[in-house]
Amino acid sequence: MKTQITFRILVTSTLLGGVALPSIALADGPIVLDKNGGFTMSDPTGDDNGPGTYTYPTDPVYKPGSFDITEFKVVPGASSTEFRVTVNAKIEDPWDSASWQGNGFSVQMVFVHIDTDHKAGSGVLSGLPGTNVRFAPDEGWEKTVIISPQGGARLNSEIALKCGQWKDSIIVPRTTKSSGKTLTAVVDNADLGGAPQEGWGYQVLMQSNDGFPGKTDLLIRKVNESNGAHRFGGGTDYDNDPQVVDILVPPGGDAAKKQHEILAKYNKAATENPKPEDLAVVPMVYPFAKKSK
Repeated sequence: MKTQITFRILVTSTLLGGVALPSIALADGPIVLDKNGGFTMSDPTGDDNGPGTYTYPTDPVYKPGSFDITEFKVVPGASSTEFRVTVNAKIEDPWDSASWQGNGFSVQMVFVHIDTDHKAGSGVLSGLPGTNVRFAPDEGWEKTVIISPQGGARLNSEIALKCGQWKDSIIVPRTTKSSGKTLTAVVDNADLGGAPQEGWGYQVLMQSNDGFPGKTDLLIRKVNESNGAHRFGGGTDYDNDPQVVDILVPPGGDAAKKQHEILAKYNKAATENPKPEDLAVVPMVYPFAKKSK
C-alpha cells in the first residue's frame, strides 16, 4: 500500500540552490525547512501566559513580550549550530550582566530540549530542576541547550549541584549573545553528538533567569499564585504547576489553545511532594515529520 504524503503549500517558499522547498503550514505561521536539518518555526504572539493564567512579575524590568516566543530557528554549520530564539520585545540588560560575567542580557532563560532518536526508553523524561514538566516515553531528550544570561562558570556550577546526573547531556553554549529581539546560542556539533538531523525533535521552554533561585531550581524564577515584583503569578504556591511561560506546540489547530491545554494538565491536588506523573507533559516538535493521509 502506498502512503500519500500531503503538504499544505504556502505562497512563499525557501530557495536552496535554486530548488524551492515548501513551507509546512502551522496554525499561526509556517515551519520553513532549510538544508542540513535546519528550519525556522513561528510561534504565535500573546501566548506568554503558560496555561493561559500566568502573569508577569510587576517590576518594570519584565517588559511585555519579553517571554513571548515568536520564532525558533536552527541554523546548522560545518562544525557548529546556532539556536536562535526570538521574542516579542527588545532584549535588554537592566541588571548589567557584564558586572557578573554574564552574556549581555538579564531576564530571559531558555531551555532547548532535543530528542535525537524518538524512541521509547531512550533519553531523559524529566524536565530540568524547577521546571515541573515531563516528556512522553518516546520523546525523552538526549541533549538540552541552555540559553542563559549567566556565564559558563555559574551555569556549570549549578548544573553540577542540581542535576549532575545529566551534566553530559546539558550543553552550555560556546557563545551566547543577544541582538534586537533574538537570543543566539552557538553550540559545537560535537557536543550535540553530531550535526542536526531531520529526525530530531525539539521543545523550547521559556522561563526567566533568577540569580537567587530556590535551592533545587536551576536558575529559574518561580510561578506563584499571586505575582510579585520578581515572581510570576497565576499558578499555585506548590511544586505541581509547570514553571514555564511559553512553549512550542506541534502543528495544527489553534497553537495558543493547544499550549494552554498542555500546560493545564497537571494534578492540582498534588500539593505535597508531587510525583512525576502529576506533572504536565510537554511535547516534542519534529519539524521534518510529514503528515500522512
